Amino acid sequence: MNSEAALGLAHLGLHPDRNRQLVERLGSPAAVLGAISAGSEAVSDAIRQSLASTPTEIETSLARLGAKALIRGTAGYPDHLNELPDSPPVLFVKGELPAVLAVALVGSRRATSYGRRLARRFGQAVAEVGWPVVSGLARGIDIAAHQGCLEAGGVGIGVLGSGLDRFYPAEHRPIGERLVAGGGAIVTEYPLGTTPEGWRFPPRNRIIAGLSAAVVVVEAAVTGGALITANAALSYGRAVLAVPGDIERETSRGCNLLIRDGAYPVLGVDELIEALGFVLGPPRVRPKADIPEEDPLLSALGSELRSPDWLAEHLNESPSRILAMIGRLQALGRIEFDGIVVAAIPGR
Repeated sequence: MNSEAALGLAHLGLHPDRNRQLVERLGSPAAVLGAISAGSEAVSDAIRQSLASTPTEIETSLARLGAKALIRGTAGYPDHLNELPDSPPVLFVKGELPAVLAVALVGSRRATSYGRRLARRFGQAVAEVGWPVVSGLARGIDIAAHQGCLEAGGVGIGVLGSGLDRFYPAEHRPIGERLVAGGGAIVTEYPLGTTPEGWRFPPRNRIIAGLSAAVVVVEAAVTGGALITANAALSYGRAVLAVPGDIERETSRGCNLLIRDGAYPVLGVDELIEALGFVLGPPRVRPKADIPEEDPLLSALGSELRSPDWLAEHLNESPSRILAMIGRLQALGRIEFDGIVVAAIPGR
């Protein structure tokens, strides 16, 4: 792929489906740009004016914001998106995308207080174990999940349906900036200056799914972005989990239908971490937060080899909670776990 032409085409801000169809029909981003410039492809005046921006000017504008463009098929573009058939040709990124797959926590903008509280707890728990958290920085479930991740000192990714300089809603900008400051990123396929129009949000949900090993739907109606994300995840072969809810509540119907159709039901924080452990394996992103010197699991281990069942009984904790504790200490490099026994690493 011609990187300069790909960047120039992405800078026009076309609908991703149209962008893809034009490239398939005309053969390359350069051919599409040529057709638009020649007037053989109809676009708005604003899009036509964008043709005047050179790749250097685009990159300079991004650099002023502390951002960059990642081109599909080139160094820096996430491997787990490269392999997908409808991945964005260009990603605009501020911050650093984790090299490993994340856990997506998504749901309704019109979430109940219960749903928001649960999303926040899930965000904290996933971050504490050491997996990155990704969501859409929208109201409701998304922002609660991001807040929980930040409170636990975790690595988070926010996927926008607008340009990197146009947050929606605007009051969530500080959360996005905190994600970047915490070692994570905000990302979009739309160029700087792109306003948050409604039609831009459904396509961004495939990016959330593509960045994730598992999508957890916390609370969702039958229609909306959360189910679009879940369906994209299924098409990519990613795991889908959902929280069951009141059958008479509109914001639970989507989750209940996902479970009916095969999504794994999540009944609480411990069950979530246990289920994600089977999907993701040990976390590979080191949590930012340190651990206390008198960590109960380390104290229980001493210099012995112990099984998770022994630790659960000794510490009076549930097996799933023990697995979460093991995952966090493993991510911090304090213990080794081969799936059967746990051992402390001497001198750490």
